[in-house]
Amino acid sequence: MLDIKRIKEDPDKVKAGLRAKEVDCDAEVDRILELDKERREIIFNVEQMKAEQNKVSKAIPQMKKNGEDTAPIFKRMGELKSEIAASDEKLRTVEAEYRTLMLSLPNLPDEDLIPGGKENNEPLRYFGEPHKFDFEPKHHVDLCTDLGLIDYPRGVKLAGSGFWMYSGLGSRLEWALLNYFIDTHLADGYEFVLPPHMLEYQCGETAGQFPKFADEVYKIQNPTDDRVHYMLPTAEAAIASMYRDEILSEADLPKKIFAYTPCFRREAGSARAEERGMVRGHQFNKVEMFQFTRPEDSDAAFDELVTKAENLVKGLGFHFRTVKLAAGDCSASMARTYDIEIQIPSMQGYKEVSSVSNARDYQARRGNMRFRRESTGKPEFMHTLNGSGLATSRIFPAMVEQNQLKDGSIKVPEVLQKYLGGLEVISKK
Repeated sequence: MLDIKRIKEDPDKVKAGLRAKEVDCDAEVDRILELDKERREIIFNVEQMKAEQNKVSKAIPQMKKNGEDTAPIFKRMGELKSEIAASDEKLRTVEAEYRTLMLSLPNLPDEDLIPGGKENNEPLRYFGEPHKFDFEPKHHVDLCTDLGLIDYPRGVKLAGSGFWMYSGLGSRLEWALLNYFIDTHLADGYEFVLPPHMLEYQCGETAGQFPKFADEVYKIQNPTDDRVHYMLPTAEAAIASMYRDEILSEADLPKKIFAYTPCFRREAGSARAEERGMVRGHQFNKVEMFQFTRPEDSDAAFDELVTKAENLVKGLGFHFRTVKLAAGDCSASMARTYDIEIQIPSMQGYKEVSSVSNARDYQARRGNMRFRRESTGKPEFMHTLNGSGLATSRIFPAMVEQNQLKDGSIKVPEVLQKYLGGLEVISKK
């Protein structure tokens, strides 16, 4: 969440930053300031009443000893008790609304981001040349079906629309991609974790997905108690809470972590013909990169994650571009995001295969994640960053389409061949 001090010091600047994200939160910011003032006034009044209560209670024994009438004192004590109880109840109501509004505010974009939506995204650099064919290329659905890599009808039969099932060499090719990602991150010194696939509500709240986007995930009600879990939409939602309510030492940072998980999304698949197949779906595989850093190190960590994502895509032989997102195209939790975009021939144009983002201290404040500064001994909020490293649901179709040969077979990228027993070409049986 945002720092209340930042809001109080310059509410107009905060409002302008949120408008740059194409979010109008002026009324919410004003209400937060009202609630913060009311909350502090209630706390002050309660403290005053408790101080009076303590003072009076200490005087009662002496009054009794002196034979003085204590009835008015006990009457006042009763009044104070009722007033304190009423104020505490009012404080709970005010703080509940205050917390809900604070959690609903998006993160502020970095000041160098262009305001507005995706139309203002800025390509920063290109790698390689667009792929060209000297024959009529096939769609990845047809290639995967002809080569027995993916069984689309049975995927739908098992789970409904928006699902597919890898089969045969398709399963091995998918697993080869994941192993390539995993081996690369291990070589770079990142810690491998396998988090739970079902998470509690607090994980989504810390990551910034809840409460605003709580309806976009798959929820699971426990039949034996009142607990509700949800299927993780991305490993970020799990890793972001690893150090929730903890204080790490400064020497512990940075924490460089990656995880493999399937990801579950309720988003409906596009009805556009060019997005048929596995480009959009309710379940897909992804390796996620994550870093916890000191504030002064987060810019360098961001550049490192972008470079790692770019190198993974380079290793597969893709032409791609790196795009700096405009403020309004960054997700609610993020202060800045770069997308790595590749070409899927059948879809025309570029499609995102990795998103690298810096949340600054937004997630750390939501999850109370801090480190103790050695020079001062005081705790400070960490910075959190994440990046896809990578998701396969667009890499796989792009790889199949771009590496297809005239006879309908597919060249296996060199970096994946060792995971397939040296197989260089996947041909129709």
